[in-house]
Amino acid sequence: MKYLCDLLSIKYPIIQGGMGNISNAQLTAAVSNAGGLGTIGCGTMRPEQVEEIIVETKEKTSHSFALNIPINVSSYTKDLIQLVLKHDIPVVSLSAGNPAPYIKVLHEHGIKVIVVVASVKHAQKAEEAGADVLVAEGFEAAGINSNLELTTFTLIPQISRNVKVPVVAAGGIGDGRGLAAALALGASGVQLGTRLIATQEAPFHSAYKQRLINATDNETTILGRSVGQVRRVLKSSYASEVIESERNGIDLEKYQEMTSEKYHLKGAIQGDEDNGFMNSGQVAGLIETIPPVKDLFDSMMNEAAAQLEQQLNQFVMPSGT
Repeated sequence: MKYLCDLLSIKYPIIQGGMGNISNAQLTAAVSNAGGLGTIGCGTMRPEQVEEIIVETKEKTSHSFALNIPINVSSYTKDLIQLVLKHDIPVVSLSAGNPAPYIKVLHEHGIKVIVVVASVKHAQKAEEAGADVLVAEGFEAAGINSNLELTTFTLIPQISRNVKVPVVAAGGIGDGRGLAAALALGASGVQLGTRLIATQEAPFHSAYKQRLINATDNETTILGRSVGQVRRVLKSSYASEVIESERNGIDLEKYQEMTSEKYHLKGAIQGDEDNGFMNSGQVAGLIETIPPVKDLFDSMMNEAAAQLEQQLNQFVMPSGT
């Protein structure tokens, strides 16, 4: 855990997940200012849009933050790499594609590279390619996900015993107990996405936050199995419309149109669940408050420490026995 924090120049072993086209400077800076690693997700945004967020983030924080580039999702990967170099961004997160062609040039400029993986095989390949940190994302996570459907609880211990670089757990984590569980399974830290939506600094529609507060344990659903591109979202009338289209034999092109960032923005930013969707992980059922990011992180660290100590004390044998 300490090695991860030193490596990424952060106080707490907590990383913000890339949020694609709803990424913003306000939340990214709040995460970094609170001691975590804020992350700007590039999604399908044009380089000039991403650059605006980078500049604004730098105005709001003097701490480290990262840029997440979804390699096969973005049409501008090479241009985004140049933005990283131009603005001296210290950490880059690579996902949704082969990171190998980009790691060398990033390392040549002293940039740390995080790679998001969803299997032991992917983790080993990323480590061989030079990844400094691996984010192992379970199927509980929000948004675009792996078709392998491996859960965080099974994924973390398998990956951590097969690689030497730090592993960060993602998917299903939203409090100190989740952090403690991830550390016990061999992770060096955690990545949060859904939990950060329900924070005071997150500039998303109040309806989105309230849906998370009201969520039960089965509030999310999976889209895209029929076309091999799965995504976890909150149940809604629009999500039901996508599912019904799948039942009627929707093709990949039409599915990608219906789940494009246009409809994500309608749900997350405009709060329109009839004409758009809201990404959410299964952790939604645990969310009950909308705190400042700093309070959330402080609470998570204190709760994790207390949880680990409590569990350890239950199994420590009294002296003299």
